[in-house]
Amino acid sequence: MPHTLMKRALVPALSLAVVAGLTACSDAEDAGHDMDAMTSPTSAQSSEPPAEDSASFNDADVTFAQMMIPHHEQAIAMSDVLLAKDGIDPEVVDLARQIKAAQGPEIDTLTRWLDAWGVEPTSGGHGSMDGMMSEEDVQALEEAQEAEAQRLFLKQMIVHHEGAVEMARAEVADGRDPQAVAMAQSVVDTQSDEIRAMEGLLAGG
Repeated sequence: MPHTLMKRALVPALSLAVVAGLTACSDAEDAGHDMDAMTSPTSAQSSEPPAEDSASFNDADVTFAQMMIPHHEQAIAMSDVLLAKDGIDPEVVDLARQIKAAQGPEIDTLTRWLDAWGVEPTSGGHGSMDGMMSEEDVQALEEAQEAEAQRLFLKQMIVHHEGAVEMARAEVADGRDPQAVAMAQSVVDTQSDEIRAMEGLLAGG
């Protein structure tokens, strides 16, 4: 009888020991999982920042390049129209040549940047950009001669430059790429000077 009582007393004790052992194992595993979560390279605290946060350029840079290319192209085309005419003031001729000399290389640079950024230049739909001449404006310049052609060129190019300056100021304020921002500041400075020169030529004519 004492032997039977001892067995009955041991069974609950053994059960408690097994339960305690299982609980300890479970706690250890949970702790291990917690440590893994804290040290895992995929945890939120050690995750890499989004790629765009570390990019050398942003949307403002892309927009500036995509819009300035056709804008410059039209300025060069307008200058070519004027340079093909006779009877134009030499100062206006020099200005048209200056515009071509500055904006041609900038188009090449802007195109290279877009290629390096993996972005395609946009095509078409540029009529809504600030300062862009309509087809009617361009035709009027093509048909005008001598003094009238000169007057139209100066008036149109002032508006055209003002649009470019506004786009460039937006890039200076919002751009990330240092070279693009530097070009934009150069556009602001150069074309602002040219606007003043053209206004003086108009007033003197």
